[in-house]
Amino acid sequence: MSRHATVRLHLWLENSESMVFGLGRVHLLDMIERHGSLRKAAQAMGMSYRAAWCKLRATERALGVSLVEAAGHKRDGCRLTPHGEALRASFRQWFEEVERYALERADGLFPWPVSPFIGLGEGFAPCLACTLPPPKLAS
Repeated sequence: MSRHATVRLHLWLENSESMVFGLGRVHLLDMIERHGSLRKAAQAMGMSYRAAWCKLRATERALGVSLVEAAGHKRDGCRLTPHGEALRASFRQWFEEVERYALERADGLFPWPVSPFIGLGEGFAPCLACTLPPPKLAS
């Protein structure tokens, strides 16, 4: 048996009715930014457009803000709103701080090495182990 452990965290925000925001929504916003389209983002994630749209709208309704907006004409796709960018950044920061604390505590409590989880996929993990920077905003 290996005497090495990996810390895995699953954090999300919820209200009394459902999950509001988590890693999947972060990934969806990343893919919308990268592809400039909800349809292309959903396709890149292997989910239906309807599923992506429903998740996005559920979060927007729960928070009372728009996370994406049309990027000009309807056929020009969409982009993140300032609310979408801020929520994604805040969630990443919160996740990183919680993960950092969990790693520090685990290192002090357990007699074997502990490392962060690697392997959530391209552009998905907002964790310390993530090697890909967030997509660049178009100038």
